Amino acid sequence: MQKLFKIVKDSAPSLRKRSAEVTEINQEVIDLVNQMHDYLVLTQDDDFREKHKLREGVGLAAPQIGHNIKALVVYYEEENEDGSIHVVDHRLINPRIISESVKQVYLSGGEGCLSVDNEHQGYVYRKYKILVKAYDVKQQKETVITARGYEAIVLQHEIDHLNGVLFYDHIDKKDPFKQIPDAVRL
Repeated sequence: MQKLFKIVKDSAPSLRKRSAEVTEINQEVIDLVNQMHDYLVLTQDDDFREKHKLREGVGLAAPQIGHNIKALVVYYEEENEDGSIHVVDHRLINPRIISESVKQVYLSGGEGCLSVDNEHQGYVYRKYKILVKAYDVKQQKETVITARGYEAIVLQHEIDHLNGVLFYDHIDKKDPFKQIPDAVRL
């Protein structure tokens, strides 16, 4: 039976804390990351989501399920130009951004979050391209991921959770729909 997690809401003080580095990558941590991944995949299944009254997600960080450790998962499918399906599937421990572009990117419809129930209008500008160094649970080794566009947005959103930052912290309070020249709109 798949473990169902209770998602920590943005009113919880724990979501504002910096998460601890995972000093020992043991079976318990790997199992947790894999359970997070399986849960995230299931949130994208219409029947499962309806049955369990869940919201659909593409990313999940450990603090969102009550574990303030540096671990996150990202999972979604996207269609390539040729019609084939590309799966983005990251199960990361101790991820950190080691390089980022000057060019920025944002979602025209704004960002959302499993931990945030209220709507927050406005653009969240993020780096268009990032390099993330992390321990990859699937590959069972340290790796560097090059992410662009939507994948970079999702990874930055989840890494923010590990640092106690929520997406709406990035929205300009005075001008939420401020346009940044040359930013890529998705």
